[in-house]
Amino acid sequence: MPNEADTRLQLIGQLFADNAQANMATLAANDRQIVAAADLLIDCLDRGHKILSCGNGGSAGDAQHFSSELINRFERERRALPAVALTTESSTLTAIANDYAYERLFARQIEALGQPGDVLLAISTSGNSANVCEAVDSAHAQGLNVLALTGKEGGRMAALLQEQDVELRAASNSTARIQEMHLLFIHCLCRLIEDHLLD
Repeated sequence: MPNEADTRLQLIGQLFADNAQANMATLAANDRQIVAAADLLIDCLDRGHKILSCGNGGSAGDAQHFSSELINRFERERRALPAVALTTESSTLTAIANDYAYERLFARQIEALGQPGDVLLAISTSGNSANVCEAVDSAHAQGLNVLALTGKEGGRMAALLQEQDVELRAASNSTARIQEMHLLFIHCLCRLIEDHLLD
C-alpha cells in the first residue's frame, strides 16, 4: 500500500497536471480576448483614465494585486498608473454594508469614483457574485467599460456585459483552478500594458 508521503506526492502531481490542463484550455479559449482586454485597458490609461477593480475573497486579493502592479510596477521601470481596488477601505466597506446592503458594496463606490472612460475590472469565479454584478450595472450607468474575469459558464455577470465590454473566462469548473487562471490573466495584462508603455 502507498504510504502517506506517496499519496501526497501523487496529489501534488495531480494538482499540477490539473493546472496545466486548465492553462492550455483557457489559452485556447481566450488568446484573442486577452489582447482585446489589454487594448481596452491600454486605451483607458492612454486617455488619462483609471481602472477600478473589485471581487470577493480570493478575487478581492486579485483586485488588489492588479491595482498594486499598476500603481507600483510589474516587471519594468515605468510611470505609475492610476488604479483603485474597491476592496480595501474597511470604514467605507462596513458603512455601505451596514447602511445599504452588502450587494451595494462596490456599486456605491463606483457611483462616487467612476468617470466616463474609466474601466471596471470585475472578478468573480462563478460570475454570480451579487455585489460584483451590481458593480457591473453601476459601471455601465456611470459610462465605464467593463473587463470581467469569470469561470464556469460565466454566470449572471456574463449576461450583463455590453458590446464594448470584454470577458476573460477561465476554462474550468474548479474555483482553485479558476483563481489560478485569473492571476495568469492579470499577469498577461500587466505585461502587455508595460510593453505598450515602454516599447
